[in-house]
Amino acid sequence: MPVISRFLGIIIAMYWDDHSPPHFHAKYGEYEITVDIVTGIIQGRFPKRALHHVLEWHDLHRDELLEDWHLCQTRNAPKPIEPLE
Repeated sequence: MPVISRFLGIIIAMYWDDHSPPHFHAKYGEYEITVDIVTGIIQGRFPKRALHHVLEWHDLHRDELLEDWHLCQTRNAPKPIEPLE
């Protein structure tokens, strides 16, 4: 599971050859969500403030996330993405 970003205690990762639709995983303590890169639809539970940070980061880096998704689908290393400041 390549980690592509870390910020504010949140870990963002993608799994090699994961199922469609394109998405990423966010972990924060015992919480975990998946976020659809194209639609922003969330599955799972996350604290409200941490979720806000993840969605803001997602909006800023959507194109980079899609590029990393394609890299992971071909078993290539994804590129790190800048954390939320």
